Amino acid sequence: MVITAAEAQTPTVFARSSIKCIGVELDGSQTLRVQGYGRNRIDAKEQAMKNAVWAVIFEGIRDGVEGCNMRPLVTEVNAKERYEDYFNIFFSDNGAYRDYVSLRDTKTRSGGREKDKVGYSYNLTIRVLRAQLKARLKADNVID
Repeated sequence: MVITAAEAQTPTVFARSSIKCIGVELDGSQTLRVQGYGRNRIDAKEQAMKNAVWAVIFEGIRDGVEGCNMRPLVTEVNAKERYEDYFNIFFSDNGAYRDYVSLRDTKTRSGGREKDKVGYSYNLTIRVLRAQLKARLKADNVID
């Protein structure tokens, strides 16, 4: 199997995740059901949060209830490459992306857990603060 340069830059775990909108709040935030994968629960949780913010920024949310904003925040072609340094820092472990996610909607023991030979997969309920994230990207001149 040959991996192209574009595939190599996309987080590999993101391909294994599924993201579904389960609600929209009046403050513009989106509540998502997100799968994260990692060596342990902490890594999987971190990856799920990154996956949620990544999807809102670059992919848009396509599955789930109506009312979720399907359009990604960044619609510029090749934005991932153009702002690569910015997003590498933004999505680093304990990076700025954490300011735009909340786990307060997650109920205790609600995350499904699966284990394979490499690690764990968890399903988490994550709220992405879309309006604040959009304001940050505008302030940083990533979007207009």
